[in-house]
Amino acid sequence: MRLILYSKPGCHLCEGLQEKLEQIKNLTFELEVRDITTREDWFQAYQYEVPLLFKVQPSHTDSTGDAASSPEQLLPRLSPRCSVAQLEQMLQKYLQIPDAE
Repeated sequence: MRLILYSKPGCHLCEGLQEKLEQIKNLTFELEVRDITTREDWFQAYQYEVPLLFKVQPSHTDSTGDAASSPEQLLPRLSPRCSVAQLEQMLQKYLQIPDAE
């Protein structure tokens, strides 16, 4: 499972969430941090919203046999005061891979 954190330099909320994500030991995920100031489309979309955390389902094969990536899914925003344990509990709920269809 991959998580994408949209953040920007100097954002204390972004830095706090990233630190908490890096402290989680009981879940396996790849964390990609995206600086919204590096792309105009990200900046326009998220400049007043960061930090935002999205999950990306692992790629799957579509009907043509080509790999198809799943869209990003926004995860609920937690209080900046949440503990690492609370963040981990939320991630356990939302990172479950759905049953194969």
